[in-house]
Amino acid sequence: MRQVVLDTETTGLEPEQGHRVIEIGCVELINRRKTGRKFHRYLRPDRLIDRAAQHVHGITDEFLAQQPRFAEVVDELLEFVNGAELVIHNAAFDIAFLDAELKRLPGPARRMNDLCTVIDTLPLARQMHPGQRNSLDALCKRYSVDNSHRELHGALLDAQILLDVYLAMTGGQTALILGEITELNVSISHEPATAARPRGVLRVVRASDDELAAHERILGVIDKISGGKTVWRRREADTRESSSEIAAPAYA
Repeated sequence: MRQVVLDTETTGLEPEQGHRVIEIGCVELINRRKTGRKFHRYLRPDRLIDRAAQHVHGITDEFLAQQPRFAEVVDELLEFVNGAELVIHNAAFDIAFLDAELKRLPGPARRMNDLCTVIDTLPLARQMHPGQRNSLDALCKRYSVDNSHRELHGALLDAQILLDVYLAMTGGQTALILGEITELNVSISHEPATAARPRGVLRVVRASDDELAAHERILGVIDKISGGKTVWRRREADTRESSSEIAAPAYA
């Protein structure tokens, strides 16, 4: 199974307002193993970056002026992701921007969902951890993924971090360990194991009269506080009722 963990950085938040993709980072997994293959490009957007966005990723207009445009790298990008299952955190954001970039190109209309399937780790995290923060930073902390080197957002860096988070979220470490055991052809016995019965006489310890009296005093206090709804009393009554039904003779 081939998966590609993907992230983007953009000039702003709304593709409908003409904001553009300025960085794409992709990391490949095959059968949940890192292959070492990656796709990483900075892109010239032909527009200015919003200052709020620049504070998030630290990419400058001056740096991007020397980078290729999306049209110049699109074939390489689509070849890298084609047929893969994309793993994206908050996929709606990245897919909307990539689809907007594809829409600007001449030729037949193309959409990312026509080329790949998509797993969105944000709703997956919300389902697994309802009511908790599920940002990438929060997930790193929850799954002990080191992101101490992440001072600013970056598409390739975030994709590499998300890869580790995704494997941890979906039991990746267990799967890798089991895969390694299989490859080593470890022989596992399926003979049922039987526990040895300890020798000696089982000692039965019963409550003393004083202990039984103390128990009744405590139950009396609980009866008073709960208005006679002590669970222990109900269990004793149910036990006596069951015992009487078993002991009573059956008549045809």
